[in-house]
Formats: sequence, structure tokens, C-alpha cells
Amino acid sequence: MNILTDAEKLAELDSDQLHRLVGLVEHDDAADPFPVTGWDAVVWAVGNATQAAQLFQAVYGMELVAYSGPVTGNRDHHAYVLRSGAVRFELRGAVDPASPIADHHRAHGDGIVDIALEVPDVDRCVAHARAQGATVLVEPSDESDEHGTVRTAAIATYGETRHTLVDRSRYTGPYRPGYVVRSSTPVRPDGAPKRLFQALDHVVGNVELGRMDEWVDFYHRIMGFTNMAEFVGDDIATEYSALMSKVVASGNHRVKFPLNEPSQGRRKSQIDEYLEFYRGPGAQHLALATNDILRTVDVLRARGVEFLDTPAAYYEDPELRARIGEVRVPISELQSRGILVDRDEDGYLLQIFTKPVGDRPTVFFEFIERHGSLGFGKGNFKALFEAIEREQEKRGNV
Repeated sequence: MNILTDAEKLAELDSDQLHRLVGLVEHDDAADPFPVTGWDAVVWAVGNATQAAQLFQAVYGMELVAYSGPVTGNRDHHAYVLRSGAVRFELRGAVDPASPIADHHRAHGDGIVDIALEVPDVDRCVAHARAQGATVLVEPSDESDEHGTVRTAAIATYGETRHTLVDRSRYTGPYRPGYVVRSSTPVRPDGAPKRLFQALDHVVGNVELGRMDEWVDFYHRIMGFTNMAEFVGDDIATEYSALMSKVVASGNHRVKFPLNEPSQGRRKSQIDEYLEFYRGPGAQHLALATNDILRTVDVLRARGVEFLDTPAAYYEDPELRARIGEVRVPISELQSRGILVDRDEDGYLLQIFTKPVGDRPTVFFEFIERHGSLGFGKGNFKALFEAIEREQEKRGNV
């Protein structure tokens, strides 16, 4: 039996909707040594959290729901919590120059420091993780205020990324103790959609050459995740560059982590470029699930978001046309927006990728609309990577 996360309840989503959006499957937590209910929050370290919060509201349509900073007694940093459906971002920007957030941003640029996960039993998860050799960064502890108690702990994963484990079952506040309610200020234009994305589908991590299997084993051993997919060799290569990828997932498939490492090629791969500019392993992109990818792309492009270009030849390929069959809109509608399409034995999906969202060529977004498919767009890998290579060439990083 699947339990809805706090964020999913707030978004008024149900299991049927989540099955369609992100491929949720039934799972028995009682038999799982490290049960994960779902995503809690994606925590970012950014150079200017105040402006980043405005960007995510005005451009990506997210709603500001909570805040922590100097006026609440937090002298270290500003933290803005934003939500879109069941997706929750926390944007942190240093106030104190000595803040660890400033150090992280100096080394890595804007990026993801914490992929927080909601769990039903923090202590049980930490005990299992420790027994299996995980590095426990923060021991289980309670944070309380007038709204109740949140229990948390944190373990280390690749690079300087961590997983904070959160049990908020006894808490009714806006986010966590130390945060106050803060509402959005941008005015939504007439006719604008309520939200542009509803759920977090997966988070992709890039790791060093030769270490992908080590981190796949970490998620198997520490967190009880299972393999969903594996992409090697010609699956995930172009004429010039290549990478290898394996996908691990929680028992309910709500939390999915593709893990990439570079592979030998004639040029620097997108993973090599990421590792160079991020200064090590980290989260490469977030896949955001939407019910209407055409509308999402139209709105975001009108607001200035740049997407990777897809050549016309992709849509004119007779093999592609034969493989994907009928989808919910004419191919010409997808072509006019640069949206990719892929089909597997379970159904099809539509997807598109933004250009990097910060100053460094590191983190970007994927928008995905699933129609039965549980895959990751394997049939689109070559077209996607060639598009990324064209952007790398423009940046002089080949």
C-alpha cells in the first residue's frame, strides 16, 4: 500500500494520478529495510536566493510557501521554500560570508546540495544505513515548534550531495521548525495555468569515470533500491562522445536516480564537462512531470526559458515514425516545439530539455509527460546528446 507524501497531499494528488505522472507502483514498506515514502525537497545552494526565488515564481510558476532568514533568527542564510504540485524546492543563499553555503557555491556554482527524502521511520533507516557502511552526516534528532515535531537525519551520497531523511508525520507547519509562512508576490496573468509541473519524476547524478557501479551498489545496499534500467555502449553514444548510465529506484518507483559516468570518446562528453565545471560529482538534472508538456513549453518559452534544439531530421525519420505510432498530438505539434517522443512496451513519453539554468554548464531541467512508458527516452538519447554536443561546441568545451 502506497502512502502519499506530505507534498502530494498538499497538491491534492492521488495514487492514480501519480501512477500516470511518474510511474508509481504498489510496494510493501513493511518488508523494506530502508522504506522511502517519496521526495521531500530538493535543496539548492545558489548565489542569490532572493532573486532565484523570484525567478522560480515568475518564470516557472512555483508558489512561495515558507521562508527562513535573518528576520526569523537565521543569521547564516536566506532560505525560500517553493512548491509546484508535489515538487518542493528550497533555495539557500548565504548571508554570512563564512557560511558553508558560500563555500559550496564558490566551488560548484548554483547546484543541488541535498535531495531530501520523506521516510516513515528515520531511526530505522539510519540504523540500516550505518550497518551497511553509509556515512551518517547528521544523527537522528527532533525539531519542534508550535506546529509539532519533525524528525530528521542525513547520510552522504556522491560528491558533496546528501540525503536528508525526513519524518514530518507529526508536523502541520509550512515546512519545518525555524521557517515561517511566506506567500508568493508575483501576480499570475489572466489565463495562466495554475502550475506548469506537478511532480518530480527523477534526479540524475553524474559521477566520476569508473565509479557508477560503486554508487549503484550504494543505493542497492544502503537504501534497498532496485535496478530499473541500464544504458551502455551504442545505447548512449554519438560519433564523438559516450557515457554509461544505470537507473536505481525505490520500491514504489516514486524516487528514481539515473547515475551517469563518462565513457571514452573522441571528444569531451557532457558528463566530463559537468564534472569539470561543477568540480566533481553532483546532480545534473531534474525531470519534472507535467500533464500538458505542450502548454508548459509554450509558457516557459514565452517567459524566456531556452530549450535544446532538435533538428528537423529527427521528426522526418521514417524509423521514428514507425516506432512511436500514434501519440496524443500530431508530430508537427511536437516538432514546432522541439519536444522528443519515445515508446516502449508499456506506452510512450514526451520529453524536452532546457539549456543549463545557471552560469556554469551544469544543472538543467527535463520536462516529461508519461503515457504508460516507464522508461527514460532511450530512443532519444542520440538526438539529445548531439544537441548537447552542439551547445558544448558553442561554449568551446569539446
